[in-house]
Amino acid sequence: MFSFSNTVTRIHEDARVTKPYTDGEWEAIRGLGRRVDALLDAGDVRLTMGGEPTFVTSGDTSTPEWESEADGAEKRALAGRLASLLRQRWAPQGVVHHGQGKWYPGEPLPRWQLQLTWRADGRPLWRDPSLLADPSSPPEGSTHPHELARAIAGNLGIMSSLVLPAYEDPVAEALAEAQQPTGARPGIDADTQALASALVTTPAAPAGYVVPIFVDPERPGSWATTRWQPRRQDLYLIPGTSSLGLRLPLDSIAWGEAPDIARADEVPTRSLPDRRTRELARVIDVADAPRTALAVQERDGHAYVFLPPVDLLDDAVRLLIAVEDAAAATGQSVVLEGYPLPYDDRARSLSITPDPGVLEVNVQPTGSWDELETLTTTLYEDARAAGLSTEKFDLDGTHTGTGGGNHITLGGATAANSPLLRRPDLLRSLITYWQHHPALSYVFTGRFIGPTSQAPRVDEGRHETLYELETAFSQLARMVADPAVDHDVATVVAADRRWDEDPAERVERQRRTQPWLTDRLLRHLLVDVTGNTHRAEFCVDKLYSPDARTGRLGLLEMRGFEMPPHARMSLVQSLLVRALVARFWDEPYEGDLIRWGTRLHDRYLLPAYAAADLREVVDELNAYLVRKGGPIFDERWLEPFLEFRFPRLGEVFIGGVRLELRGAIEPWHVLGEEAAENGMARYVDSSVGRVQIIASGIVEGRHVVTCNGIEVPMAQVATVGWGTGIDGTASTTVAGVRYKAWSPPSSLHPTIGVHSPLRFDLVDRRAGQSLGGFTYHVVHEGGRAYDTYPVNAAEAESRRAARFQPYQSSGAVDVSSLVSPGSILGGRPTDFPATLDLRRFLPGRPPGREVDGADAS
Repeated sequence: MFSFSNTVTRIHEDARVTKPYTDGEWEAIRGLGRRVDALLDAGDVRLTMGGEPTFVTSGDTSTPEWESEADGAEKRALAGRLASLLRQRWAPQGVVHHGQGKWYPGEPLPRWQLQLTWRADGRPLWRDPSLLADPSSPPEGSTHPHELARAIAGNLGIMSSLVLPAYEDPVAEALAEAQQPTGARPGIDADTQALASALVTTPAAPAGYVVPIFVDPERPGSWATTRWQPRRQDLYLIPGTSSLGLRLPLDSIAWGEAPDIARADEVPTRSLPDRRTRELARVIDVADAPRTALAVQERDGHAYVFLPPVDLLDDAVRLLIAVEDAAAATGQSVVLEGYPLPYDDRARSLSITPDPGVLEVNVQPTGSWDELETLTTTLYEDARAAGLSTEKFDLDGTHTGTGGGNHITLGGATAANSPLLRRPDLLRSLITYWQHHPALSYVFTGRFIGPTSQAPRVDEGRHETLYELETAFSQLARMVADPAVDHDVATVVAADRRWDEDPAERVERQRRTQPWLTDRLLRHLLVDVTGNTHRAEFCVDKLYSPDARTGRLGLLEMRGFEMPPHARMSLVQSLLVRALVARFWDEPYEGDLIRWGTRLHDRYLLPAYAAADLREVVDELNAYLVRKGGPIFDERWLEPFLEFRFPRLGEVFIGGVRLELRGAIEPWHVLGEEAAENGMARYVDSSVGRVQIIASGIVEGRHVVTCNGIEVPMAQVATVGWGTGIDGTASTTVAGVRYKAWSPPSSLHPTIGVHSPLRFDLVDRRAGQSLGGFTYHVVHEGGRAYDTYPVNAAEAESRRAARFQPYQSSGAVDVSSLVSPGSILGGRPTDFPATLDLRRFLPGRPPGREVDGADAS
């Protein structure tokens, strides 16, 4: 009997982000995560880990809101969907607050922010979720803001006579009318007589209602109110389209400066209130009263409640109880806006905010590997269900992440528990180790790196920074050993919560405390070239700044991490950081800082050198883990990151030699100021690209690799591990090639043309012949531009593959005229010995010109 069968066996598979780890590998990763937890617990580290993952739409990413703009209609809608899913998962009895985010220079309005807050003790912060409205939902049948405002005031012990109607200002409308030109008004139907009569009569319909309220300065925990006395008798709002609470005419309420809101000592250990206290609010003279108020307004068919600023979470919780009871009594669901709830250890919160091109989620801190795994995996799932994604494809098919960050935040459950404040040497160890291993800065971050990026290394700014940082480290060690310094972090944190201390005495006391000195010794060195403390690889904005309470959280933000496309990849990079924290807590890391100079960008932006550096990190970590009884960190777990960061562009086998081309990293320069549509702008020059060429099996003295006729300075590299070839040939050499990829209107060296396509040849010196090679097109091989983004990964891969044309030969080569990197500049350049910069040897083609049918990039 005849039988026949086919068997297909995969002999090799590159790591891929769609399934970065097998089930067996993931179980090993989880096992190491729990083992690291045991090491952290044994050392009493008390580490918590948070983050700021970012997402993009799973649909069309070519619109401005998913390219460069911070806001957009789809972005708001998807943020609302995600907030709804996250609320169901984490805060079913919490609140969603629709407030303002950061206000950046050049933007006309502050960004919005959706914040979810719930109680850490498991008790409800908001009992009935149906009483919280979604502003993106259809309008409700009818709202009664006056009835709701009176009910809230009554629950707060405030007389209904103190609830003020607020009106849009007819004077402002009349002034705007007076500034219009005379004559016919095309397309405008305005009744000027009605505007004039409005100046002398009270408007019929209030825009909303205001309840003056604040914490009684003489009775903490009790409410107080006042009677506002606007000069025009009625309360007229400042013109605008913002919410009513942001347009209150506070300057017309009373003469003189208003006192600050009441401050009270923080007592985070006491229980939060659970029910409304029935107590009349004390009425204070308006001159002695803070000018804060709760406001109720109907907008777009929903009742909005604007929350006033309060200092303590206890007072904010009592305010929420009063609002919810009023919403239940009147049968009106509400949208909460205004000032966010104060930060407090007794509450948990996460927020969703817009950032240029992405949605950013600031997640709550986690205290263990299992908590971190649950949070990360469910967040990716909820984001996908909401219509969001963690990856994009460029026009040319390049596979990228969201383009936003995935910053890792290290700290403790409270500032007093923060390992970075209790052991400042841990912070020194992290900074020093990252400076010693550039791969930690470049493999996990985004495409835009360098001194003007979002997360520059400490050695990418001023040249003297390392010298000053070493001085700071020595002072840090001296401070830790100084008996005159107060090293009891818990006592210092408790003392800094008090508000009855003399300001001068407070400053003098803080100068002799470990948390304050740790912050001040490093704050002004962990900055970018402009002095921005937020844009730094290690951001200490929230470590322990005595300037503001929100800056004293004991947190370190590690900004050199971009959003990976898979949840498990995010967890693996977090595991690496957690394991290093455990190691440095047990064995502090010290050493002189390395003056990398140009070697930093010459070598470690190439995949071979970056991978070798990561292997060294893993080997050192595993030596520590073995001393602690294992298990170890498998270096293969980092291969998905390397493949994603440095994709293979193509490979060929020619006469026993393997040539492989991979993407590399190129730092982009920020240019000088230029006039733009809305003022001055500083553009980013992304015109230069970099690739890496690897040759395995090359015969020294016989073979030469050239790029566009220039000899490539190949150098020996390690022959084991990722990126060195499948065969493990003992003669593996590598080099980088920089080239002008395109010509934007503003860039460095505008007289240098485009170098695409890149033609690589393996040249036999003895025969004077190109044995073969390949051509790499930076853009479409036919010179045309793609009109649309790839619809899926398959189309993106086909676009990438089409730009690599293998097995092409330049034929005979005049070896005597072969241009080497040292022939023009008089000796081999020493600044970048591992990289061939075509801009130094070839003028390139002006944009729009085709040569021999090549693409006109």
